[in-house]
Amino acid sequence: MLSKSVDHHAVPLSVLLKRELANEKLENPEILHGQASQSKKGEDFTFLKTECQRVLGDGVTTYSVFGLFDGHNGSAAAIYSKENLLNNVLGAIPPDLNRDEWVAALPRALVAGFVKTDKDFQERAQTSGTTVTFVIIDGWVVTVASVGDSRCILESAEGGIYYLSADHRLECNEEERERITSSGGEVGRLNTGGGTEIGPLRCWPGGLCLSRSIGDMDVGEFIVPVPYVKQVKLSSAGGRLIISSDGVWDALSAETAFECCRGMPMDAAASQIVKEALSVKGLRDDTTCIVIDIQLPEKPNPPQPPPKKQVKGVFKSMFRKKSSESSSQVDKEEYCEPDVVEEFFEEGSAALSERLDSKYPICNIFKLFMCAVCQVEIKPGEGVSVHAGSADSRKVRPWDGPFLCSSCQEKKEAMEGKRPSGDGSRYSSGSE
Repeated sequence: MLSKSVDHHAVPLSVLLKRELANEKLENPEILHGQASQSKKGEDFTFLKTECQRVLGDGVTTYSVFGLFDGHNGSAAAIYSKENLLNNVLGAIPPDLNRDEWVAALPRALVAGFVKTDKDFQERAQTSGTTVTFVIIDGWVVTVASVGDSRCILESAEGGIYYLSADHRLECNEEERERITSSGGEVGRLNTGGGTEIGPLRCWPGGLCLSRSIGDMDVGEFIVPVPYVKQVKLSSAGGRLIISSDGVWDALSAETAFECCRGMPMDAAASQIVKEALSVKGLRDDTTCIVIDIQLPEKPNPPQPPPKKQVKGVFKSMFRKKSSESSSQVDKEEYCEPDVVEEFFEEGSAALSERLDSKYPICNIFKLFMCAVCQVEIKPGEGVSVHAGSADSRKVRPWDGPFLCSSCQEKKEAMEGKRPSGDGSRYSSGSE
């Protein structure tokens, strides 16, 4: 399945930018994309937006955003997320940050944006849900946030395959099953009567087979919208991203997906991946694919990776990790152009107190009297620390920020199972 989170030392963004200056590698890559889809239920939606401006009126500071929303139990959550998620993420980034600060703030802003989108949608009292795979590309830096079982994978020009999203299916994620049961949910298969149980593991009430999504208020708020986030930097040789819904990944491995479309332009590549998936299992679900090439502008075709050995095991880590050496030693080595993809952020915890920690990524990005999730103004003394009630003595003091408004604090407690939410039947047909 997907690469596991491991202990690693981050590559400072300032070092990456200094290396670019030293090597005069300031040219932004060209971002080319294509998509294809075969619809069964009409619940898959995509978001494609290039040349977004970080600084209004400045055509140099641009980034691109790609999203895939695989709805279930209706399309309302997918449509709402497509229309509102980016604005909610951007709203959680303070103004006037330079480029490396902006990129460093993205992981935390993505968490806040996902939670706000879920909270706002649930207030509409609609019961549909959606998986989300959301990709922001700024220069050679790719940041991916995901909930559910759609995936984003990368093949670098050097031939390595990287898994940039997590799989939140209860069937294959023991840690998520334990989190849900400890929060008051029940995990089991569909009971057809007489002791017979069938199908994948699901969360009850509601019958959802995913542990994280946006929406799904009928299942229980321990099904959380807190995304897994990974941030990597490509070398200037570039690479190809594939973002697909589970209709593809239920049929194809990452290696097969890349091999079947190698050398093709983006639209043709996306169509070929969908065609390959349907040839294996037929059209059982909405099947959607986005292909993105990241390359130097002067290269008209996507770079061809050299022949490579078969990857042994999908948990194989292929990222280059930086050692915790002295700064002088790092300075001597860091200015060499990397020949592999570098990872400098990965976090999958479902706990807001960890994901909104004031120590990450830079300590001065929090607005003192603004809710860290919904960005509403909080009067002095009214905010609740995101660390309030934490049993971990290693955390910062509970009267330290960041702070949540009372509404978002209630949301946090519900996600942690500290207040009841949701009703449903164990004999539901399931929503995903």
